[in-house]
Amino acid sequence: MQGTFRTIGWLTFFGAILGSWVFLYMMAIGMDLDLLGRPGPMGQAMQTMDPRMDMYMPMAEFGPLFTMWAIMMAAMMLPTMVPTLRAYEDLMVSANGTRIGWWGVLLGYGVIWVAFAALITAVQLALLFGGVVDMLGIARSNWVQGGLLVLVGAFQFTKVKEVCHGVCHSPMSYFLTRWRTGGLGGVRMGLGLGVFCVGCCWGFMALGFVGGVMNLAWMGLATLFMVIEKLPQIGHYTTKPMGVALIAAGAAVIGWPVIVGG
Repeated sequence: MQGTFRTIGWLTFFGAILGSWVFLYMMAIGMDLDLLGRPGPMGQAMQTMDPRMDMYMPMAEFGPLFTMWAIMMAAMMLPTMVPTLRAYEDLMVSANGTRIGWWGVLLGYGVIWVAFAALITAVQLALLFGGVVDMLGIARSNWVQGGLLVLVGAFQFTKVKEVCHGVCHSPMSYFLTRWRTGGLGGVRMGLGLGVFCVGCCWGFMALGFVGGVMNLAWMGLATLFMVIEKLPQIGHYTTKPMGVALIAAGAAVIGWPVIVGG
């Protein structure tokens, strides 16, 4: 019976990831965007629309935009939870973890990322109506795009990144020091994990304003990097090189000279 519940749990988990990516792909097609977020004729028309016009535009409304961000959080962040959920399963054997606790961890983690989706939705709408980004969420200025890249790259070297990444990178240590039993205990641990994960990965969400928030290629690459960053064997070796790459990319976008080597 335990094996059946485990199988159902993991199938549901991976089904949610697949469904999220399918939804975003269909949404991109509906907006006339390719995998790089580049608009076709209809997408270009939407991109140049004024959000203050008296007509309904989903990307200028909180509800549809929040739905898009929430599903994007599921598509991008659930894959990074695999090592964490596997670590909890190990404690179901060696400690008093339960399948309900497993679901609780996942629920608590999801609540934090949905809250972050609401926050970044509000940020995007403020930027949109302030003329900083267009209807596709792309920053209108090279200075804004480059500045975001440099900011996120610099964050990779901060103490906050180090602490948050340390928790995401070693979920077993987190569980052993903050262990709670049962479903509610799982939710509490999941909420804490979600906070640390947002602290670790918020910048990669903000980079959506560089290439467009519906750029599926960017989303896929960001997801892949965040998964690699959390792998126990190699995760610590990827954070700072990515910071260097982002800062260099930001400098190139702004037009600053980039010196390679001595």
